[in-house]
Amino acid sequence: MDDADARPEQGRDAAGRHVPVMLEEVLDLLAPVLTTPPPGADRLVHVDGTLGMGGHAEAVLAASADVHLVGIDRDPQALELAGERLARFGDRVTLVHATNDEIDVVLDELGIDTVTSAFFDLGVSSLQLDETERGFAYAHDAPLDMRMDPGVGMTAADVLNTYQARDLARVLSQYGEERFARKIAAAIVREREITPFVTSARLVELLRSTIPMATQRGGGHPAKRTFQALRIEVNEELAGWSRALPVALRRVAIGGRIAVLSFHSLEDRITKRALAAGATSTAPHDLPVEPPEHQAELRLLTRGALVPTQAELDTNPRSASVRLRAAERTKAPRSTKGTAR
Repeated sequence: MDDADARPEQGRDAAGRHVPVMLEEVLDLLAPVLTTPPPGADRLVHVDGTLGMGGHAEAVLAASADVHLVGIDRDPQALELAGERLARFGDRVTLVHATNDEIDVVLDELGIDTVTSAFFDLGVSSLQLDETERGFAYAHDAPLDMRMDPGVGMTAADVLNTYQARDLARVLSQYGEERFARKIAAAIVREREITPFVTSARLVELLRSTIPMATQRGGGHPAKRTFQALRIEVNEELAGWSRALPVALRRVAIGGRIAVLSFHSLEDRITKRALAAGATSTAPHDLPVEPPEHQAELRLLTRGALVPTQAELDTNPRSASVRLRAAERTKAPRSTKGTAR
């Protein structure tokens, strides 16, 4: 989710802090493979590649007494809170500190060849938005960190203080769809020569003074797009998802299903293209008979993308931009690259 205008929720447990988005729709799509293993598998294994605070995972485990969960998250704090939330399910839960593009390594180390269901809830989590000191929310003055795994990689401050103007403009334009990317980038470079950026309030002040007032009146908070872009760059979210999705698809067993929630148009585009490619024959149109190796390997389970109901939007405004897509594996992957041996 990409609403960075959040209010802190420290001190509450995971269930009290996290409202799973489109939960009923996700469960409906995965339901056929949560109770009975499909023909391509001998046991029920569900991988949640973006565990967060475990709301969707809890619902999956509650829906079937036979599912084993492999929950992956790069955020140690999220894993701790999710572990507390899911403790009642005992040894049916395996939690792993990793990024979702490391799914191959995770499953190999666990001795799991294929999974019967997979789920990804992309973007920033409620936990990361609500923990003020992590710097994701522009409504609070905090260190410009924005790392989903606080112990790894560069921070948002590093990006602001070291990137050349053209690279800053690219990030803001591509990931934030910011109309004034070049103007903002030039202002950042000028300001950092005086004093490096450290906390979010100074960046918000710069954005307020740089973006025209007419745009601010009708375009929402002036910092929203810049903060989104910085977060995506810091965490390599789009590059990571481009790597993770093909691997996840290959690990889904025949008859198994995958569901993906995207909060950003670029994430959704990656998902849409990968699922559509898998659901399309690669045979030349003039062949009289379609060779098996060219047949579609996926069946799309949604017509386009599903969106939240008005009732959900009313109770959970953070769901406004979400899109849900899902597919079922109908035959073995065309390529065995990345699969277990």
